[in-house]
Formats: sequence, structure tokens, C-alpha cells
Amino acid sequence: MAILAVGSIAFDDIATPFGSKEKLLGGSATYFSLAASYFTEVRVVGVVGEDFALEHEEILLNRGVRTEGIQRAPGKTFHWSGEYGDNLNEAKTRLTELNVFENFRPQIPAEYKESEYLFLANIDPVLQAGVRRQMDGARLVGGDTMNFWIQGKPKELAATLRLIDVLLINDGEAKLLAGDPNLPRAAHRILAKGPKALVIKHGEYGATIFFREGAWGIGRHPFRAPALPLDEVLDPTGAGDSFAGGFMGYIASQGEINREVLKRAMFYGGVMGSFAVERFGTERLRMLTRAEIDARFQLFRELTHLE
Repeated sequence: MAILAVGSIAFDDIATPFGSKEKLLGGSATYFSLAASYFTEVRVVGVVGEDFALEHEEILLNRGVRTEGIQRAPGKTFHWSGEYGDNLNEAKTRLTELNVFENFRPQIPAEYKESEYLFLANIDPVLQAGVRRQMDGARLVGGDTMNFWIQGKPKELAATLRLIDVLLINDGEAKLLAGDPNLPRAAHRILAKGPKALVIKHGEYGATIFFREGAWGIGRHPFRAPALPLDEVLDPTGAGDSFAGGFMGYIASQGEINREVLKRAMFYGGVMGSFAVERFGTERLRMLTRAEIDARFQLFRELTHLE
């Protein structure tokens, strides 16, 4: 079943203790789409500038991602420059140039509107809500947000949360959104705002999914999926979006939603996030095989005794 991903497409300049690269194709929609493409058909909506060439689009096309929804506008593509120190969990932003992304207004092609699954990547909650309202037939809607929107547009975000089935955010964002430093308590406060499930990402420590009582008949008992210890982490950029791509992509490939599917989706999210960090930018996500993905999933199963 097809997933529609709506979010940013960008060029990234990245520096880590292991080197630096410039003008790497990035953005939330890019990482999500590449990760999800190993499980199901992906359609992407975003905006790019005149500097976005065929070689960049081919990165998506070579993975079977449908790109008819990419809007082209006069100007330059969204540009982000960031640096990581010894703590690879924290990025220091050196430069952000929104460029054409500043005036992004998602336009959903007619043939995309029957997509069964929808992922609203980290964009203005007003835009997220507008896209969601055009996708009445979506079986499952996932979404992301960040501190900028939590603090800057709380009312708009609250309205959007009522339209989302699964929210995927990190620890700090969850505590800020709930106004509570206690994570389990914060999770249940967020679920009371509308989502059926909340995935809280803990970086190198894995992720936890919390459920609203009665959602999909599951009950409210959370499930924790650890992260896989990695020998090599070169660039953590896009790990969270890659997690979301693996998570949503696996769910879409199953055609049903229950606790077991969601548990396995958490592990496939961790698998895709773990691959993303092994190379700069999207390089590792572009060169994977499904056999490698399943082999790493098996490592997770052995680590956690997942049935």
C-alpha cells in the first residue's frame, strides 16, 4: 500500500568528527522516503529550487519513489549547515536558509490522494493540517514536529494533533509538548490531545511506543525497542526521519494494524535509523538491500528475544 510523504527536501552541509561533506541531498521527506521505499510504494511532496538537478531527483527515482509531487520554484533549495562534536546526539546549526521552502504550500496531485498511508514530516502544523484534510481516505496518518512549532504555534499544533494517528518525536520534544519532565506522564498527556499512539525516540537508547486506551484494541501498555549497538556512526543526520520511514513503511506493507505489527515496525524503524548513520547523508540508505535489512532485523530479534 502506498505512503504519501510531505516535508522538506534540502541540501545539507555536514561536519562531524569523522569528516565533512557539502551539498548532500537531505531533508525530512528525503530520508523518510528512501527508508520507506524498501517496504512499499512511496510518493513524495516537497519543494525545490532551480539548483535541484536531475542527478538529485534520481536518488529518489532509483529507489522507486514517485516524484511528480515535487514542486519547482524560482530560487534555491532549502539549505542547512550543521556540525556535530563528540556528542553525536546534538547538532549545532551553523546556517539555515529556507529559500523556496519559506513559501512552501503543499499541492497534492490527484493521483496521490488515494494513498492509504500519510506521513506529515516536520513542517508548519497549519500546512500539516491542510494536507491531512485533503487525505480523508488515509488509513493511518503519522506526523512529526519540533520545538520551534511546539513553542511558536501551540494552538495550531494542538489542532493538528487531533488529526494524527501516530506522533513521532524525541524525549525533549515530548516533555516540552506536555509541559511535564516525567516521560510516561508526558506521553499520556500528549495522547489525550488526540493521537492514538506516540513514538518517543531516545536516540542511541532506542524508542518507546505509548498507546491511548482502546486504540486499535491494543490497550495502553507501552512497548520499548532498544537501539542496536553500532561499531561505526559517521553522521546522525536524518536518523529520526529514517526511523519514521522504516516504521511507517513496514506498517504499510502489512495491511493491518495491531500490537504485533506495531512492535515489529518499531524494530524496522530502528534498523533503518541504524543504517542511515553509517555514512554521510543518504549514501547508506541508497545502497541497501532488503536482505541486509532483514538480517539486521534478525539481530534485533536475537537481542530482545522478540518472537
